[in-house]
Amino acid sequence: MSGAPDVDYTATSLRPDWNTLPPILHESLAVALGSEVAEAGPPVSSGFTGGFAAPARLADGRHVFIKASDDTLHSYRAYQREAEVVPQLPGAIQVPAIVASAHASDGDRQWFAVVSEWVAGRMPGAPWTAGDFAQVTATCERIAEVMDPSPLDGLQSFLKDLDENDSPLQTPARILADEAPLPTGLQPWVPKILPELVDLIQLAPEAFAGESATHGDLRPDNMLIDADGTCWTFDWNWLALGPPWMDWVGLLPVAQHHGIDTIAAIHTSPLTDGVPAEYLDCYIAAVAAYMMKNADAPPPFGCTPALREHQRYYAWTFLDWLAVRRGW
Repeated sequence: MSGAPDVDYTATSLRPDWNTLPPILHESLAVALGSEVAEAGPPVSSGFTGGFAAPARLADGRHVFIKASDDTLHSYRAYQREAEVVPQLPGAIQVPAIVASAHASDGDRQWFAVVSEWVAGRMPGAPWTAGDFAQVTATCERIAEVMDPSPLDGLQSFLKDLDENDSPLQTPARILADEAPLPTGLQPWVPKILPELVDLIQLAPEAFAGESATHGDLRPDNMLIDADGTCWTFDWNWLALGPPWMDWVGLLPVAQHHGIDTIAAIHTSPLTDGVPAEYLDCYIAAVAAYMMKNADAPPPFGCTPALREHQRYYAWTFLDWLAVRRGW
């Protein structure tokens, strides 16, 4: 491969249709909403899971967005977490309000659905433009301002969420020790820089320290810009504590890949003012390591093969960003 894989984030998922969901869930939602679903639109094609996600028009005229999943999928817990978190977010964050939620049992399978207000908009970053980057940057700055310190109780640190026996942060070290394979489809120079990746990741305990509530998975397909230019954020189910710059910096490598001068942006944004350069590089190295883990393995149950292409694309662009920063 001579470049980063091409991932169309508007077409990464395979989701069920409304009429395939069990009637008991339809009924539970009608009770929770106080109105039946008159018409459900086609499921969205972004994301990587098999959970249902689609706009709908209710019999009372309201337009909403419905997510639903059974308990065999990762999305079952993710949707519940979103329903818990969104009502606790500060009002300054533009996020669709939760309208209702519903549980249902269908034989041995448990179902959960969460309904939010409908927001019409377009995904930024497809590709990144200077205007979209400026709007998203302003949104990240506003989020950081109201989320530092965290207004939500009970969040773990970003580092603790990754602290496990087979932590993805150990991927470069495991590759060097021949305990894990080097993923295919990356830059040919990656083997040479693995020792530097290992060294950078050692800074994680200090680089990731912070009391800000971070989104933890902020990507262009988790955002929409509406007709008024307002940037909305979605999928608040991976929150963790970390530095306030983390979500924004995680957007930079792909924007750089699309021609945005994010290296210069770091020097002008208040999010990164005074932040040691090594801390930023450590975070980008950590995300690259996270994306390298299992990149060649079959996708987890309920996820589409596009998940692995996403990992390879992110690993490539994050490593390219470090190459510019560090002269690789």
